[in-house]
Amino acid sequence: MGFALSKLQLKSLAFEALGKIPRKHTGEGEDVSPALEWSNAPDGTASVAVICHDPDAPLVLPGTYGFVHWVLYNIPGSVTTLEEATQDYTAGINDAKKQGYMGPMPPEGHGIHHYFFWVLALDKELNLEPDLNMWQLLEKIEPHVIGMNRLVGTYER
Repeated sequence: MGFALSKLQLKSLAFEALGKIPRKHTGEGEDVSPALEWSNAPDGTASVAVICHDPDAPLVLPGTYGFVHWVLYNIPGSVTTLEEATQDYTAGINDAKKQGYMGPMPPEGHGIHHYFFWVLALDKELNLEPDLNMWQLLEKIEPHVIGMNRLVGTYER
């Protein structure tokens, strides 16, 4: 299937689709990841990965754009929820060069930013090493993606 939206559904109890992400989950608050849950994973889902990316961030680097806030993977296919502030599974490196979740913190006066929380269903348990960035993760999982979808939240300072 590759990178195409599927029937996989992603939601959060913390915010509605296109709704404001609560301060608690931002760099201005407790900076903890929101609880997430997904459903309708494709048959054959063996593992899952989660990414949070802000394409509105005013950063353009060679081969990339925006700002990656979270990379989490090696999530078993039987899992359908992540608790708030989760420390489970394998954390990758965000664009601040730190491991784990980094909440929204757009520049003041930059307007509303959109935060894409992606869930990707994979047909194989890859047991990937820690500290991959988003691009490294995507390169390794692309041949195994069988479903994906996103939840978009917003935040403005």
